[in-house]
Amino acid sequence: MELRKVVESLSHWVIGSRTSLAHDAKTLRRNDSGAPWVVLVLASGFGAGYAPIAPGTAGTLVAIPIYYFLSFIPFPLYELTILSFFFFSSWIAERAQGYWQKRDDRRIVIDEMMGYFLTMLWVPRTVLFIVLGFLLFRLFDVVKPPPIRLLEKARGGYGVVLDDVLAGVYSNIVLQIISCFALSPGGRGGG
Repeated sequence: MELRKVVESLSHWVIGSRTSLAHDAKTLRRNDSGAPWVVLVLASGFGAGYAPIAPGTAGTLVAIPIYYFLSFIPFPLYELTILSFFFFSSWIAERAQGYWQKRDDRRIVIDEMMGYFLTMLWVPRTVLFIVLGFLLFRLFDVVKPPPIRLLEKARGGYGVVLDDVLAGVYSNIVLQIISCFALSPGGRGGG
């Protein structure tokens, strides 16, 4: 049996029907209605959103190597890239919601990617900070301290992305504090 068929049947069994990326892409090719397949691929974080368990975590994991690549872009291009990605991810999320007919569908993880990129803004590019950023972002995204949950009520794709943006801001603040103490002359990381 082909690997693709095994994955499709397993995803139908674990998650239910109409949730495999291959199925969605095949449906789109057949009738070309709704969002183009590239929107679904991007919205799902290159398929990470189809993970049967913790798709948001899977989407954040996909963001790590992308962040690492983008982190070499010089100031202010990196900041402009993140700002552009905010509007792009909001547009993608809105299109994917329209196709899947569900507000903030669990398969949409491009918002987690956006949140992680903000988490890592102006933070040292080390394995320690990359892992801490991942853990902090997932914590704030899951717990949703105020007013994060209120931002989910925004219209369209912005409602999908804004809560993750604020979770990223909270995570970034904590990382900046850790960085300040760890890298300061009086801190443990200082020399």
